[in-house]
Amino acid sequence: MAVPKKKVSKQRRRKRRGAMKAEVPTVNRCPKCGDPKIPHRVCPTCGTYGGRQVLEVEEI
Repeated sequence: MAVPKKKVSKQRRRKRRGAMKAEVPTVNRCPKCGDPKIPHRVCPTCGTYGGRQVLEVEEI
């Protein structure tokens, strides 16, 4: 079993863990309704994708 020979310093440990951070998702505007949506996904408001109607969205 591998065991480290020396203690890993706080700075070295923090450098390694600093790369693992949460990213803010990219948001684009829907070309049909103008509401924000995630790219390459169906618009949750109007149900369109790629300029065509994909989902039937019921109004509340």
